[in-house]
Amino acid sequence: MGLFGVNIRKILKEIRRTSEYYSNDLSKDINDSFEDLKSDYDETSGVVPEFEQFVNELKPKLDSKDAVKLEAFTKKISKINRNAWNGVEALYTLKRYQQKNSTETLRDIDELELEITS
Repeated sequence: MGLFGVNIRKILKEIRRTSEYYSNDLSKDINDSFEDLKSDYDETSGVVPEFEQFVNELKPKLDSKDAVKLEAFTKKISKINRNAWNGVEALYTLKRYQQKNSTETLRDIDELELEITS
């Protein structure tokens, strides 16, 4: 294989180096975003049950029209809370897929290097 094989090995090493760099950088960004989002969610997620409890205590003191409005508002807040949790889960899934894809890419490069040296 001679000179041609050496050039391909150099190219593969550069591909590996570049792939690892971008993969690690992207993984770090995703992980940081996930940790920030999860931390923010954990800090604020307890507000919704507290608000629902407050609404349940307040509803008997309100006229029926205001109680219905407050109940509708409570449902909207609960939906926002579910959407926030779904965002946390989606970012966690993205984090896992990124790690999996990075591992597979490096494994593919390793296989190519083995084929070239064989």
